[in-house]
This record gives sequence, C-alpha cells and structure tokens, in this order.
Amino acid sequence: MDKLKGSVTKNELKKIQTEQEKVNLILVEIGYQESKKHSLLHELADANTIINKTKKDLEDKYGSVTIDLTSGDWIKVEKKENG
Repeated sequence: MDKLKGSVTKNELKKIQTEQEKVNLILVEIGYQESKKHSLLHELADANTIINKTKKDLEDKYGSVTIDLTSGDWIKVEKKENG
C-alpha cells in the first residue's frame, strides 16, 4: 500500500521555502513597478495636456509654424488645400 502522508526532508523544505520566498519578492517588486508605471502614465498625460495648451497658445500667436527646439527659430508651415 502507498503512503498517504509524509514529509519532505529539512533540506528539501528549506529549498522550497527559499524558492517561494524569491517568487514572492519578485511579485512584490512587479506590483511596485506597476504602481510606479501607473503614476508615471498619469504624469505623462498631465505633461501632454500642458504641451498641447502651449502649442495652441503659440499657434494663436505665430500661426501654423514648426519650432526648432534648440534655437527657438520657427518656420511657417504651409497648409495644403484639399482638392
């Protein structure tokens, strides 16, 4: 008859516990990184909102232009007409 109950050795138990502890630490780190990612995505959305407002303000002032982000020089953009 087969055994229905038993125990692993102390060394085997320690190995399993160590491996599971590593998995748990990795899962905690993944959770932290996902939380950080979520926060950064909100910051990105806010930054894009600000950029779009600045673009609109500049377009109202200068018209449709391309701005060199190094020098601040701008060049008028010719809008293509449909047809």
